[in-house]
Amino acid sequence: MTPRESVVRLLLVEDRVEDAERIASILRNGGMAVRPTKAESEDHFETVIGQQSFDLVVVGAEARLIPMERVVELVEASGKDVPIIAVLNELTDANIQRAFDSGVPRVAPRAHPEILQFSIANAFAAVESRRSVRRLQASLRETERRCDALIESSRDPIAYIHEGMHIRANQAYLEMFGFEEFEEVEGLSLLDLVAPAHAEEFRQLLKRLTKGEPPPKTMQLTAQRGDGSAFEAVMEFAQASYEGEPCLQVIFRQRSIDAEVVRELDELRQRDQVTGLYNRQHFLAEVDHTAARAAEGEKELALLLIEIDNYASVLAEIGLGNTDSLLEACAQRLQKVLGDEQVLARFGEHTFAARLEKSNHKKTAETADKVRAAFDGKILEIGEKSMSIWVSLGAVQIGERIATTQQILGKASQCVNAAMSMGGNRVELFDPAAGDRAEEQRIQERVREIEQALENNSFVLHFQPVISLHGDPGEAYEVLIRMKLPSGELVPPLSFLPEAEEHGLTGRIDRWVIGRALALISERHKLRRDTTLFVNITASSLMDEQLPGLIGRQIAKLGIDGSRLVLEIPESKVFTNLRPAQEFAQALKRFHVGLTLEQFGSGVNSFQVLNHIDADFLRIDRSFMVDLAKNTEHQKKIREIADRARDLGKRTIAEFVQDAASMTVLFTSSVNYVSGNFLAPPGPEMNYEFG
Repeated sequence: MTPRESVVRLLLVEDRVEDAERIASILRNGGMAVRPTKAESEDHFETVIGQQSFDLVVVGAEARLIPMERVVELVEASGKDVPIIAVLNELTDANIQRAFDSGVPRVAPRAHPEILQFSIANAFAAVESRRSVRRLQASLRETERRCDALIESSRDPIAYIHEGMHIRANQAYLEMFGFEEFEEVEGLSLLDLVAPAHAEEFRQLLKRLTKGEPPPKTMQLTAQRGDGSAFEAVMEFAQASYEGEPCLQVIFRQRSIDAEVVRELDELRQRDQVTGLYNRQHFLAEVDHTAARAAEGEKELALLLIEIDNYASVLAEIGLGNTDSLLEACAQRLQKVLGDEQVLARFGEHTFAARLEKSNHKKTAETADKVRAAFDGKILEIGEKSMSIWVSLGAVQIGERIATTQQILGKASQCVNAAMSMGGNRVELFDPAAGDRAEEQRIQERVREIEQALENNSFVLHFQPVISLHGDPGEAYEVLIRMKLPSGELVPPLSFLPEAEEHGLTGRIDRWVIGRALALISERHKLRRDTTLFVNITASSLMDEQLPGLIGRQIAKLGIDGSRLVLEIPESKVFTNLRPAQEFAQALKRFHVGLTLEQFGSGVNSFQVLNHIDADFLRIDRSFMVDLAKNTEHQKKIREIADRARDLGKRTIAEFVQDAASMTVLFTSSVNYVSGNFLAPPGPEMNYEFG
């Protein structure tokens, strides 16, 4: 599913506005944020595809406005990577073949919203991946260019080998073997630079490398120059790539000391001189390797970051001269707890790190807590001093969803910082799978809370005034629902309505709110207050054939004016449920109940829906209210909507009014009503003083 924060820019080719709007609505209902543009003609299509950026083109396969074949030609002529999806009225072999023949590689059925939504989301994900790859390739080319410059200027003799042949060598390498130009060594087998005494051993190594085996870190042999002279050398190997091709990086070092000393020096380069643990550089290489294994699907890998709590205070107590003794004592304690099976390193000034093998979520948590407990107030001998210290740990369960060194270390750092911010001496563990489990448990708990609120009548209503700009009599409020938990906490609608919709509970909630609103209208009427209440309903209520009759019976029972109740439904929900919405609206008219279209103006052609639904109010989409005083385009759009609505006999509401400057703009327009926190925030009482 496309994340909500990723806005999908759609260019739609449909003969009918309703069809284009329906596609946009299907995507919005599925959680995708879309910005649709409908092509009005072939010239318009050619102009916008050339001047604007689009993510996808969605074309009706039967569209006559711009034929599908012509759409393909125009997109190809633009030179842009914009996928095309053909929407088929009937998913037949002939229709699919026609789309493929026209050059459209993706098709989706119009009659199956879930498949249509999946196809568009999949195409968007694919084009985003290609864009990401292109960005990475550009970054890689720049990195390779810089690396190439560094290699050329390096005094280390470095060469790149592909299938045993030289494809690149720097000047230091050429000088070592007595060559003047790279052309002398280009295509030369690396085996030709190995003395006969070691030729067979090196030939076997090359065979193993061609089978995909990793190279050794080093190899000692006798090398041979072009003039036949030989010298003792140590070869260092590393897997690399050159101009996009996998290859082997080789560094020749002339050996002037014995093998044992070489091994000792190599070991020293990997170790921290104070603690004897691996150093940061070596550990980062280990994490890189671990991340690659995780990306290939290997599981039960984890990382620990261990940091001394209140390090500055500890240092002040033991004295700066005992810093090394402190770190050495901590390293010994960690080695005792973790043993030799795990890679343990000094990662920072007072931070240690461990890479855990064969460690699932449970074992990682146990190991981390074991490390914490090993320090928990226990005595450490630090030089001539003895003191207790505590540590905080950030643990990360490594997997395919977190399989880069940057991600792993970033999450571990966040976790250890969180542990220290909560007082230290604790473990914070990040596990993507555990997060999924926790989210599922949270959803289940929320559903139970909603069901209990319905059973126990635990919902609460708040009211926000809807104020007339033209002095209309009476008073009006928008009804906003809250859920009251047993603890007394009030939960806002966005924190429970998505789960309610997913589990089929919104219809019951709508009925509860409508019933309560009618009762309140009756109570206000008895107090001689003519109060109109605007009540939001969900799409499930449009499908409830019994709801209009239930409302009508309640109105008759209470003896109230049905026009005091106005039900509100988003414009997009009406477009995608047009037939049920029409029947629902017609049924409400029998009882004089009003209807509002919410989020009006956000669609491809919002006024088109009024040809099918006789709405009383149009609530202008709140996106047009953002920075209204300075945004002339938004001002123009609001005036256009308000003027056209007035001509059609519809009343408009501008919500989300945040400042006096916005009110000034609205006063000069044809907008009928306004609401927003600048005028009055929602509250549990209907006590606003209408003029």
